Amino acid sequence: MKAGKRFFLYVWVPDVRIKGIVLKLFATRSGLSLLELIVTITILGILAAGVVPLIRNTAIRTKEMELHRNLRIIRIAIDDFKKTYDKMPDGPLKTGSGYPKDLLELVEGHDFGDPKTGTVKFLRRKILNPLDPKSSSDENWGWELRCYKDEPDSTSWCGDDVFDVYAPQGGVAIDGTTYKEW
Repeated sequence: MKAGKRFFLYVWVPDVRIKGIVLKLFATRSGLSLLELIVTITILGILAAGVVPLIRNTAIRTKEMELHRNLRIIRIAIDDFKKTYDKMPDGPLKTGSGYPKDLLELVEGHDFGDPKTGTVKFLRRKILNPLDPKSSSDENWGWELRCYKDEPDSTSWCGDDVFDVYAPQGGVAIDGTTYKEW
């Protein structure tokens, strides 16, 4: 059986005829036609037009996922602070609502009066708002705060304690909700 008779042999076995056909194909054509060039540019333009919005949405989606994660981390830390406070025995150290006075108290820690544990820290570092470029210099880390006395949809903070945090940005997320509702 000759090497050029069957397709699979023709593909797998190097053959002089294959090289000759390829060389002849490139030798006879000196360039691209205008039509081929226009079709290629049109196809690349359509592909680029489809990819650009996806890239833009990916960047926005990444910021929103980071915002969700950071809100969840801070809220869990606030809840853990309250749970630890509720486990304390009644005494002179158990005053107030049981929520931290400010966000920095979650990082620096709080002494609940237990000699075994000492100062308890609930966050390792500041959890910044990814949508606020000035959040690292802000005392609230770019978040708006609500205290225990405030209404659930309140936009002002009474200043007594930190019951909840929310993003102050008024933008609309990809899913159609506003950042303040998160």
